[in-house]
Amino acid sequence: MSASLEVGRYAGIKVQIHWTFWLLFVFVGVMVLSNDGSYTDVGWHFFFVIVLFFCVILHEFGHALTARRFGIGTRSITLLPIGGLASLKEMPDNPKQEFLIAIAGPLVNVVIALLLYPFVSLESYIGQNPEVLQEQLSSINSGNFLFYLFFINIALVLFNMLPAFPMDGGRVFRALLSMKVGRVRATSIASSLGKFLAFLFFIYGLFYSVVLAVIAVFIYFGAHSENITVQQLGLLEGNTVRDAMITEFSVLKPDAPLSYAVDRILATTEQNFIVASGSDIEGILYMEDLARVLKEKDNEKQISGVMDRSFQTLEADQPLAIGYRSIQQSGKNFFPVLENGSLVGVVDMNNISEFLNLRARYDY
Repeated sequence: MSASLEVGRYAGIKVQIHWTFWLLFVFVGVMVLSNDGSYTDVGWHFFFVIVLFFCVILHEFGHALTARRFGIGTRSITLLPIGGLASLKEMPDNPKQEFLIAIAGPLVNVVIALLLYPFVSLESYIGQNPEVLQEQLSSINSGNFLFYLFFINIALVLFNMLPAFPMDGGRVFRALLSMKVGRVRATSIASSLGKFLAFLFFIYGLFYSVVLAVIAVFIYFGAHSENITVQQLGLLEGNTVRDAMITEFSVLKPDAPLSYAVDRILATTEQNFIVASGSDIEGILYMEDLARVLKEKDNEKQISGVMDRSFQTLEADQPLAIGYRSIQQSGKNFFPVLENGSLVGVVDMNNISEFLNLRARYDY
């Protein structure tokens, strides 16, 4: 069962709600009732959360549709209790493109705030007696709903533009740095700043806001993960798939029994296999598929009945960094490598990891 519920599509992009998002309504309801609020107050707060997250969806579509202009697709937009997440298939190496994609989301909130501004009576709140102001804003209601919505969109802009990589502001910061010092160095600087700010957010959140502490954890590990990925891609630059591919590998026939694949696994260090008839690749036999069938005690079954026929290939002269991204995005760990349509090797994540270790340690 999926952890997210699809609620619709726009421009071909799936919008889904993660199951943890519903906990936000529980939290809001408990907070309102514990402060002597009525069920009418709870209803207004729930309505505010719904409208707020509609603004969040628009924010994420700002990123997604801007990325589309540069040929970058978006897998989905997911709503979480702490905000939204547009899962772009990749971030562009071009810093100008990254800048535009990153800033597009906050600009959507700026537009929303500008549209709300004529309908918000700011003079009713600015310069008001603190006690009166506290009474006016003690709970969300019909009288202050638009003010809260205006204020929260401004807050979203300010918070998202903090240079805490990989938040929007951190990506804008990384893009600007990349124009001067290169993407790898810029990512390292932006990531360090992001982790430092995340640490400060976490300490503050422990005392004043659990939500901020949770966001800080996401920021810290997001910055760390992105930095590692970009550093690895930097090490792969200037190399082709040919440089990291495995050239000694077994090719199995589709009509061979599974017991033959088992023998190859025991006799070699191979776990996944190309399945081909002559020069035509027909599929890939993955270790996990083989193991699943072996549990059924049917190791005389032909390989053709277990192999995966939907596979992706890489070209030998393709940049290794692009091949690495393809492996990460596909969720698979084994790719045939072709040259002029002929099979010349295979690539898996383990071999690329070994290649990265050699490059990092010995500048191989």
